[in-house]
Amino acid sequence: ALDSCPQRRGVCTRVYTTTPKKPNSAMRKVARVRLTNGKEVNAYIPGEGHNLQEHSIVLIRGGRVKDLPGVRYHIIRGALDTSGVAGRNQRRSKYGTKRPKPGQVAAAPAKGKKK
Repeated sequence: ALDSCPQRRGVCTRVYTTTPKKPNSAMRKVARVRLTNGKEVNAYIPGEGHNLQEHSIVLIRGGRVKDLPGVRYHIIRGALDTSGVAGRNQRRSKYGTKRPKPGQVAAAPAKGKKK
């Protein structure tokens, strides 16, 4: 469906959750995407929480999800209409999260620590 392209743009036609194959258990977030070349594919939405709904414009890349049958693409977070994952501090580039401000970094750990 990518036609030898690294990424492809598309429009979400349906955003839904589905369950993985045995032995795993979860509600995985998936979107049905109509690509610019007219094909329709299922694409996985990685990370915690998302802002996608019908008619959102997304960028997809290859890469299947092993425990979801028929899902062979990933949506790229932080590109086009897809927001990055909020509150993410490690592996941010994979989830399209901007670098946090220096002031916020100091405040975040203090909240969780109890001494």
